[in-house]
Amino acid sequence: MLSPHSHQQVMVGRAVMKAKQAGRAALRLPPMTSTSDLVKLYNLQAVKKLSQNFLLDNKLSSKIVSSSCRVKRSHVCEVGPGPGNITRSILEQGAQHLTVIEKDPRFLPALDILREASQGRLDVNIGDVLTYNMEKLFPPELARPWEDPPPNIYLIGNLPFNIATPLIIRWLRDISLHQNAWVYGRVRMTLTFQLEVVQRMVAPPNHPQRCRLSVMCQNWCYVAHKFTIPGRAFVPKPDVDVGVAHFIPHQEPHIPLPFNLVEKVVRCIFSFRQKYCKRGVATLFPRAIQDDMVAKMFTVADVDPDIRSFQLTMPEISRLCHAYSAIVTQNPTIASYNSREQHIKAELNCDMDADGNEDEYRLR
Repeated sequence: MLSPHSHQQVMVGRAVMKAKQAGRAALRLPPMTSTSDLVKLYNLQAVKKLSQNFLLDNKLSSKIVSSSCRVKRSHVCEVGPGPGNITRSILEQGAQHLTVIEKDPRFLPALDILREASQGRLDVNIGDVLTYNMEKLFPPELARPWEDPPPNIYLIGNLPFNIATPLIIRWLRDISLHQNAWVYGRVRMTLTFQLEVVQRMVAPPNHPQRCRLSVMCQNWCYVAHKFTIPGRAFVPKPDVDVGVAHFIPHQEPHIPLPFNLVEKVVRCIFSFRQKYCKRGVATLFPRAIQDDMVAKMFTVADVDPDIRSFQLTMPEISRLCHAYSAIVTQNPTIASYNSREQHIKAELNCDMDADGNEDEYRLR
C-alpha cells in the first residue's frame, strides 16, 4: 500500500503527463492529504512551540486568497505556507507566479509536490520571513512609482501568532522606507492574526481597542478586517479565533516623519493608555525639564493634555509627533532620552497588561 506521500507523487505524475498529452497548460494539482495523514507525516504536535496552526479548509483558504483582490495573472509571495493549502488556492486562482517562504523544512515534501504540479509557476524557498529580503524576488518590470496604483504583486500569509505582530511592524518600517518588497511600490498584503490583534489594528479613536498598534498600522496603511475564521478551522486548534486583515500602503502617511521618531512618540503616548496622555508624553523627557517640555509640546501641538491616549485622533497624534520633532531639533541631546522602561516598571510593577497593552512588540 502506498504512503500518502507516494500516492500524491503518482497522482502528480499522472496529472502532468495528461496535461502534456493534451498540449495545454491546464493545472492539475494533487488532492490535499487528510488531516490525520498530515498529523502523521509532519508531526504537527511537535511544532506547537512555533505557534503553527494550519488551515486545511479549502473554502476558507480560497476566501483568504480572493479577499486579496484579484491574484489572477499576478505575482504572489506567500509566507509560512506550511503543508500548502493556501498555496494551492493561490495557484488555482490563476497567479502567474508564486514564491513561498517557509521556515520549517519538514514541509518541503508537500510543497515540492505542488511545485512539480505547478508547471513552473511555484518556487519554494526555505528561510525566515523576519529576515528575508524580497527586493529581488519579483521581476523588475513589475515595479511602480509610489504615487501610482499598487503593482501587480501580493503578499499573503497565515502567520504564526508568535511572529505576526513583530513582522507587521518590521514591514511597516520597510513601507516607510520603500524597501524590501516595497521597492516595487505599494505592495498589498493579506495576512492572518489573532482576532483581537486585528481588532486593535483597525480600531478608530475612542474605541476601547485603540492602542499604539492601531496608530502604527493606520499611519502607513489602509487596514481592513476582511473576515473572521473560527479557531476550530485550524490544525492544531488554537484557543482564539483568527482575523484576516488586508493592508494597502498609503501614498503619504498621516504622519510624514521618520518611522523611529513616530514609533517612539506613539509608544510613549500609549504607555499609560487609560490615563491622561500627558502621562505618557512625560516619559520622553528627563525629569529636570519634564514639566516645561510637556507643556511646550502640548501647546505647540494644540492638543488637550488631559484626554486619554486612546481618544487621540490621527491629526492630533501627528501634531504631537511634529512638536516633539521640533523640540529634539532644537535640543538634540533629548532625542536619545527615554525613561519609559524605568518609569513604567516603577509605576506598573512590570505588569504591561495592566493598561491593555498586550500588543507589545520589540524591534531588533
